[in-house]
Amino acid sequence: MTAITMSTPSTNILSQFCARMVSLHRTTKIAFMVAIDLLALPLCFLIALLLRGDMRLAAHYGPASYILVALVTIAAFSMSDLYRAVIRFIDQRLLSATGFALGIAVLCAYVVLFAINDAVFPRSALAIYWFIVFSYVVTSRIGMRNFLRNHAENRPTSDAVAIYGAGEPGARLAQTMRNSDEYRPVCFFDDKRALNDRTIAGLRVFHTDRLADMVTAHGIRTVVIAVPAMPAERLREIMQRLALAGVTTKILSRLVDLADDRVRPRDSIRELKFEDLLGRPPVPPRLDLFARCVRGKTVLVTGAGGSIGGELCRQIVTLGPSRLHLLDHSEYALYTVRQELSTRFPDLRIDAHLGSVCNADLVERILGDSHIDTVYHAAAYKHVPLVEANIVEGLRNNVLGAQVVAGACARHNVETCVLISSDKAVRPTNIMGASKRIAELIFQAAAARGSQTTFCMVRFGNVLGSSGSVIPLFQRQIAKGGPLTITHPEVSRYFMLIPEAAQLVIQAGAMAKGGDVFVLDMGEPVRIVDLARTMIAMTGLTEKSPQNPNGDIEIKFVGLFAGEKLHEELLTDGTVFPSEHPRIMRMKENALRPSVLETCITCLMMACETHERAMIESMVKAIVSEYTPQLPVTSPPPVLEPARLSLINKFVPFRI
Repeated sequence: MTAITMSTPSTNILSQFCARMVSLHRTTKIAFMVAIDLLALPLCFLIALLLRGDMRLAAHYGPASYILVALVTIAAFSMSDLYRAVIRFIDQRLLSATGFALGIAVLCAYVVLFAINDAVFPRSALAIYWFIVFSYVVTSRIGMRNFLRNHAENRPTSDAVAIYGAGEPGARLAQTMRNSDEYRPVCFFDDKRALNDRTIAGLRVFHTDRLADMVTAHGIRTVVIAVPAMPAERLREIMQRLALAGVTTKILSRLVDLADDRVRPRDSIRELKFEDLLGRPPVPPRLDLFARCVRGKTVLVTGAGGSIGGELCRQIVTLGPSRLHLLDHSEYALYTVRQELSTRFPDLRIDAHLGSVCNADLVERILGDSHIDTVYHAAAYKHVPLVEANIVEGLRNNVLGAQVVAGACARHNVETCVLISSDKAVRPTNIMGASKRIAELIFQAAAARGSQTTFCMVRFGNVLGSSGSVIPLFQRQIAKGGPLTITHPEVSRYFMLIPEAAQLVIQAGAMAKGGDVFVLDMGEPVRIVDLARTMIAMTGLTEKSPQNPNGDIEIKFVGLFAGEKLHEELLTDGTVFPSEHPRIMRMKENALRPSVLETCITCLMMACETHERAMIESMVKAIVSEYTPQLPVTSPPPVLEPARLSLINKFVPFRI
């Protein structure tokens, strides 16, 4: 304690001196550096002569020669921009340029001496002079840089940081951190036991088993993961361990930038994002497909105010459509998306239509008056529990909406019409999924009728960050202190990003032949409980559990909702074909004959008029034979009247 106390006054003096130096005017700083060099460079020339010859050789040249050499050297420094550089951020690139300029000056001096045939001056003294001066420049500038960084009073306090991964990326990151004020690397963590207690890039390597102890010992606040292409499952595990150790996690995102000395660590280090946890890299679009159905065309997006519809519009406006039409029944959502798009692209004509896709007159008027080329049908109710509790409105909106849009597109010869469907349409166990499967059947029937419109469907998994998805729900629950509610410990879902979803829809229209179902290769499904634990770790909190009773956020399992599956599916028993995009699959599935489907939908709407759930579900099953409702059994199902039962069964055999 005594040593620390005694050193404090001197530290304060150094800090004040550094702050004073940093605050000087730029011209004053340059004059100060030139003055120092005018004193040091003649001394460097004298040392070079002494190393080459003897004292008589050094005395042979008068003061004017020493001053001339110093001025020529300073001119070379000026040509390399040495005096314009900020000493605190001087880098290897600038020092190399200075050495090169100095070498040119020395070479010119050699040529001059050779031309005048000076027999006294030894030519090798020039090489010695170059070496001494370059050593002086590197030592003085780097020394001053480190001195100012360590003692400047207004320098931001750097955080103690550990690097996870002691490979080449980690070593390069450590070197970059040392050249900045933002981070102070103190050690490495690595899973390889062979590296334990080794030294890499001047830092000690510790095995990950010692993570908690070393975090406490070194006061580490942040750990940067520097392992390229780490599997998402391993990344989630590491994040949870780091959260338990009480540190925040960041990730190295731009490895190539570390080769540039001018790049600061903050440009290559970022916070973890949800896409890092997908278990796969985002699927890039094929540019030749991306604009085929949009550029120079008139486009209509239904459900434009929703998460997917809004992102569709944001992508479409960048592709050069001639005109964009938006349709949504929510006034606020429609106003918001139109304002955003109009602000970004004021020259693009954007028409906003307020109303429902079930309004056939409205849809017909839009398509008839505006000569629409491409329709993206994103309007639908999609929240499983809400639709399950309001099956009549859910079926009317999703089924009638698809029927109205498909019929209007065929009548007005729209070039392309794309339906946005769901993975819940595959062997559905709830009304929402069944309604989306019926919508798919409607589009398949429309394609089978042979109109000029190319109809296709796109089947989504769960979209990260969309309204009603699990991510916003978890964020709200974490903000309130928990608990995070999950239906079942083993429930898993396929995930995709909102931009991926929009890009898939746009590309599907370009690849469609008619009646196709397109599905994105989304890798492996992710367990929701793993996602919840990762989100807790990403906020710097810990899970409260029997093993960790002092944790921050509890995870609570509430049981599966009515009609909810443990695991979703993307593909049915249909035939799968490759598409023009290597990560997008194309399917042909069994369908109902158009005339039979139309009669069945009429009967379904008649069943909806009764509001009798058993009759509605039976009619849904008559259309979608794979539909198997999963409802809690609270009472025996009602017995249908023979007349109604015969009406339903009348259309069951007519499947192909």
